Amino acid sequence: MSAAPPESDAARRVDEPAKDPGHGRSPYERDRARVLHSAAFRRLAAKTQVHTAGTDDFLRTRLTHSLEVAQIGREMGARLGCDPDVVDTAGLAHDLGHPPFGHNGEAALDELAAACGGFEGNAQTLRVLTRLEAKVYAADGGSVGLNLTRASLDAVGKYPWTRVPGRRKFGVYADDLPAFAWLREGAPPGERRCLEAQVMDWADDVAYSVHDVEDGIHGGYLTLEPLLADADERAALCVDVAAVYSTESPGDLGEALVDLLADPVLAPLAGYDGSHRAQAALKATTSVLTGRFVSTAVAATTARYGPGPHRRYAADLVVPRQVRARCALLKGIALRYVMRRQGARERYEHQREILTDLVAALARRAPEALDPVFAPLWRAAPDDAARLRVVVDQVASLTDPAALTWHDRLTRS
Repeated sequence: MSAAPPESDAARRVDEPAKDPGHGRSPYERDRARVLHSAAFRRLAAKTQVHTAGTDDFLRTRLTHSLEVAQIGREMGARLGCDPDVVDTAGLAHDLGHPPFGHNGEAALDELAAACGGFEGNAQTLRVLTRLEAKVYAADGGSVGLNLTRASLDAVGKYPWTRVPGRRKFGVYADDLPAFAWLREGAPPGERRCLEAQVMDWADDVAYSVHDVEDGIHGGYLTLEPLLADADERAALCVDVAAVYSTESPGDLGEALVDLLADPVLAPLAGYDGSHRAQAALKATTSVLTGRFVSTAVAATTARYGPGPHRRYAADLVVPRQVRARCALLKGIALRYVMRRQGARERYEHQREILTDLVAALARRAPEALDPVFAPLWRAAPDDAARLRVVVDQVASLTDPAALTWHDRLTRS
């Protein structure tokens, strides 16, 4: 059992009566349970991670990815002295705002929501946690979502700022600023993230990079042979990574890539045939890589800040430059050979058309076409921008199969 948290960290926007008196469940254990039992969390089971949800039982969805991020983050946070339930909650919750069709759907909704401030999955996650998920209401009749503690909400905040020109990522919409201001009370001035948010973010990068490559190898979408044999192909990959995932130059990434490809831990990825033994070897590779990325960050952080325990704003996570480069290169391998594989562009365009049609149809037919959660919000919206935000909230809440079903119903009737 962890020590009692500081009162401000364990505060909730709406005070709630004590629960389970005498049983000693911490406020952060309650946060974790609330996320785990939420409708938004269940819907992640049918939302795309990289591969379309439901196309292969082996491949990851947003739900399995979130469980893996939570597990990696929990263990890393515990080793640093964070409350493990805070990091666990952040890992479980970090993708709740992602819409159908993964990052492609996110980009489509961002364009469609331009008149109401755009769309970003992390900002949508905050909106889900503090407004859209049904759990607790304030005295004024407004929803406060799951009413998580300040520490847990702060730990979910990978990008604690509003939209800024030239910055692709952000973590809060303008009309959610009151909730954001509350959760950031006590944080240092500026955009510094708490340690738990940094741990969750690194756990997300680790899971994303290692597991997407694992899924790509298993699914037959990628092989390392072109990179091993062709210097031009290695250079092209490094240009991709520098453009999307890393601040390192393509030249520096090229040196890191040579080292990565020479690592014996990647040897089992060659000649993968899907057999039981091959799957075991592939899993061993992902386990070793994950362990290295985690242990190196923990060791570097404790070397700089001491043995701890460290929590909240007592330290920043230290990830060595070479390790970040290797992680970014693995993400780039998945990007180049899985997400951009032949036929992907046509599929992405179709998905964007579906979301475009859905937003247009719902905007025309609201509030009757909205579900009972969103129709009252649309009626109460003060202007067109606010009504568009409700429509986007509705579409973002849908799973991949639900988006297809709603599209068929609304565009054919």
